[in-house]
Amino acid sequence: MVDTAPHPRRGLRRPRVVIAVLATLAVSAAGVGTAFATGIGNAPAVDTVGDVDFVRPLAVPALLEPTIDADGTKVFALHAQPGSTSFVEGLDTPTWGFNGSYLGPTIRAARGDRVRVDVTNALDVTTSVHWHGMRLSGEMDGGVHQPIDPGRTWSPQWTIDQEAATLWYHPHPHGATEEHVRRGLAGLFLIDDPVATGLALPSEYGVDDIPVIVQDVALDRESGELGQRDGGSSGHLGDELLVNGTLAPYLEVATDVVRLRLVNASTARVYAFGFDDGRTFSHIATDGGLLPAPRDTARLQLSPGERAEILVRMTPAETVVLRSESPDLGGVLPVFGGGNGGADRFDVLELRAADDLESRGTIPPALAPADPLDPASAVVTREWVLDGTEINGQAMSMERMDAVVERGTVEHWRVRNDMSFPHNFHVHGVHVEVKRFGGAKPPAALTGPKDTLYLPPGVEVEMVLRFDHADPTYPLMLHCHLLRHEDAGTMAQFLVVEPGSDTTVTTLPPSASGHRH
Repeated sequence: MVDTAPHPRRGLRRPRVVIAVLATLAVSAAGVGTAFATGIGNAPAVDTVGDVDFVRPLAVPALLEPTIDADGTKVFALHAQPGSTSFVEGLDTPTWGFNGSYLGPTIRAARGDRVRVDVTNALDVTTSVHWHGMRLSGEMDGGVHQPIDPGRTWSPQWTIDQEAATLWYHPHPHGATEEHVRRGLAGLFLIDDPVATGLALPSEYGVDDIPVIVQDVALDRESGELGQRDGGSSGHLGDELLVNGTLAPYLEVATDVVRLRLVNASTARVYAFGFDDGRTFSHIATDGGLLPAPRDTARLQLSPGERAEILVRMTPAETVVLRSESPDLGGVLPVFGGGNGGADRFDVLELRAADDLESRGTIPPALAPADPLDPASAVVTREWVLDGTEINGQAMSMERMDAVVERGTVEHWRVRNDMSFPHNFHVHGVHVEVKRFGGAKPPAALTGPKDTLYLPPGVEVEMVLRFDHADPTYPLMLHCHLLRHEDAGTMAQFLVVEPGSDTTVTTLPPSASGHRH
């Protein structure tokens, strides 16, 4: 039983804000949008370490129960809707959510399942739902070419064909993604497979297998509004954190090992997760699924859109705090990192172990066998350069096709951040394997299957990827997942066609570029 009473040791306090003294910078705006040129270093550093009073039990999103069609298809129903949420007692905040006022339920399915999701838009604006991390065709992806107008329902269906992983869903309307996600439209999509279910891992959802959806907010204590706080070139940076929509949360832990599914659902902020006592934990999964073996570490950095699964060992009656230390953003000048949240620190979630803990045994020494792609099998090398709000010198165009690839082929991509400011990189519909990072062997945290990764300033990342789902009409996206960058044009698109198809497509037909549901 979860104790919902406030913790008796503490009372609610606002986090302290440390005002950083920043030098005046003269920055060239060549190739950089106005938001970048004017947004450097203008936000104070934030430090909530030691100042968060963990007084609310962590909310755990409910599992969404499907209906089963006659052909065995699992049908899930999502409603994007406006609402009001009380993050603080006595204060109502206008929010958006799926099937509720804020965030959405967790969808869970297994490899091989045929699924359909009926997404109804009860908002007064057009939105969409993208299945972030799902390997599927462009028509079902929920990117910018699948908008859902108010009052309409979109019903994508596909067969789950990928390994067990922690995915998430969120809107992807062209030019408005940051606002829709910031208002609360997001949820988890968990995939199971026989390999994962056969391992002795914590797997009881909400008991020893816990979603941890982390978002930063700027909550106005007078109006209740979720305000915007300009954090530099990256975009909106809040000064408080929500976890699963809970402000200042704690989790009652009943087992000696707990699995945390970390999701960076913020629109711009990078987190460097660890624990207040410096303990090590086991990193077991990246965006695309389980690692070959657990990796012991004391720090794990995630940029917007990235996910990771970790195992934390607890002892009876102890208390430990999940914390985000100042992230390593890279950069030519240190102030660039500071102005984009690089100096910020947060207490995130307090774990409270029971006096008696149920044993989960030893952590398996081996997880999912690796099946790496052979870089020598790549049929082409492509280069994607992120600079300002452009990729390869062009802002996103709904009608322009930036690349055409053949299903079943492997490609080698070089992705580079040409700026002195943060970017990251997300590709739809496929997973990537990082082979080189800044000219060297990739760090251990990037050795598993990925779909999103941080791009430090001036760094090039080499990756290989295979395209398994063709669609001759609807493209897939690649973009920066700092959502203000995406909205401003830091996005491109590619079409996956059957082998031997016409590969000279440069523009999209109206049915793809202006589709409604």
